Amino acid sequence: MAITAPATRPANPRFSSGPCAKPPVFTLDRLSDAALGRSHRAAIGKAKLKDAIENTREILGIPEGYKIGIVPASDTGAMEMAMWSLLGARKATMVAWESFGAGWVTDVVKQLKIDAEVKTADYGDIVDLASLDFNTDVVFTWNGTTSGVRVPNGDAIPADREGLTICDATSAAFAMDLPWDKLDVTTFSWQKVLGGEAAHGMIILSPRAVERLETYTPAWPLPKIFRMTKGGKLIDGIFRGETINTPSMLAVEDYLQALEWSKSIGGLKGLIARADANAGAIHAFCAAKPWIANLANDPATASNTSVCLKFTDDRITDGATFAKAVAKRMEAEGVALDIGAYRDAPAGLRIWCGGTVETSDIEAMLPWLEYAFETEIAAL
Repeated sequence: MAITAPATRPANPRFSSGPCAKPPVFTLDRLSDAALGRSHRAAIGKAKLKDAIENTREILGIPEGYKIGIVPASDTGAMEMAMWSLLGARKATMVAWESFGAGWVTDVVKQLKIDAEVKTADYGDIVDLASLDFNTDVVFTWNGTTSGVRVPNGDAIPADREGLTICDATSAAFAMDLPWDKLDVTTFSWQKVLGGEAAHGMIILSPRAVERLETYTPAWPLPKIFRMTKGGKLIDGIFRGETINTPSMLAVEDYLQALEWSKSIGGLKGLIARADANAGAIHAFCAAKPWIANLANDPATASNTSVCLKFTDDRITDGATFAKAVAKRMEAEGVALDIGAYRDAPAGLRIWCGGTVETSDIEAMLPWLEYAFETEIAAL
């Protein structure tokens, strides 16, 4: 029986989990006001960097007492800065259920050699947060970018905790309602939910985190790129846009444009609604097909951004080869780019559903996913 290709194609086939799709209104001429060829320390540069910080605060609803800084090296740089600067004052609890969380475990246990308890869960599950000792410093990812599993809420984090919570929220910020009163350090990058350009990270500090910075000196030397204090006081300029090193003013302009677009669609609520609709379309598709399922075992923890899928058909004997063939066919057809599972994750697919993706493109892509599956099954 002939397998017929769908008639409709996505207008935008970009479903990469980072860098992610640009906002649907993006054009290069929207960056024409970028402060190119100007110092980031000039008045125009400082103003744009400060605007980026304050618009971030407004859209995410970050409390006034929290500090927001633009830092180098994307989310990785922001997380390393936090861990190297803040950990070591007390015991740590390292929590991991996917590749990036596992990376933070390695850095803390093997590089910094901090006294830490390590709690892990397999791909598709998360650690029981209620079992954690929040009198230690707890390091975790809010959304597992490589596992498609997220923390459902912050209820398990006590208000009277003695330790700090350090949260990698790079694929959660701007798509999930983060409980700022439960998070002492939060990091993310521009390249994820808002579809910005890579290389720049954000670090958000609660007053408790600032107090730790000003009262604790790590036992190890800190590279300049990680230093947030001088003479025992917070370098406040970092959190006004006076960056540690030179930022790309073109990337700053791109981020500013993404923030303005976010406001135009209803801010955080609008962004969450778009991500929920995108992920919901895939969840409904999986529920109707016996050969594919969400990698997340509990629907309450299923991500609305990095949706990870696994093939469940018994005819598939080599899951990794089959999944790669489906992803390759989708790319060759020009209907879905960069949807293969992360290299350390279980075999399958990973489809980005953040707010910059149009639901109509998800809906147009899914019949092609079925077409690719049926074609590859027929070829076995």
